[in-house]
Amino acid sequence: MPMKPGQILVADHEGVYVIKMIGDVRLTLCLSFDQFIDSMFSRDDFVSILFDLTEAEAIDSTTLGLMAKISIFAQERRQVVPVVVSTNPSINRLLESMGFNDIFEIIHDFEAPTVTPQPLAAGELDENAVKSKVLEAHQVLMGLNESNAETFRDLVKTLEES
Repeated sequence: MPMKPGQILVADHEGVYVIKMIGDVRLTLCLSFDQFIDSMFSRDDFVSILFDLTEAEAIDSTTLGLMAKISIFAQERRQVVPVVVSTNPSINRLLESMGFNDIFEIIHDFEAPTVTPQPLAAGELDENAVKSKVLEAHQVLMGLNESNAETFRDLVKTLEES
């Protein structure tokens, strides 16, 4: 059975941001997701972040890198540890393998909040901007642990040289 096309839905309520990922979440959403991250952290009412991955079927490494960036920024700038809700065993293994247990509070059983999320648009893909975001996301992942550093070293080197 083919995977659902990826979507990232976002909502906020009194400074609590909910980021819901659905289907096969891929690189095509990285620019609008990164713009959302910047606007979220620029808001004065920022309180916390919840990632709802209960409907995610797959998440690419660029998106994982942007998630890690959010966690690092939230901890450095607002002393907040984001929460990830994931009930999919393969997504759970992926998060664990990337070292996300160290930078997120991960919950495997959760009643989703009732908010009306708005989808992020894929937007125009500027090749240099996409390459820059892919490079940044993978550098963030490499910084999480030695295993990630080894996994993404060649990709990052190739991106830096191109």
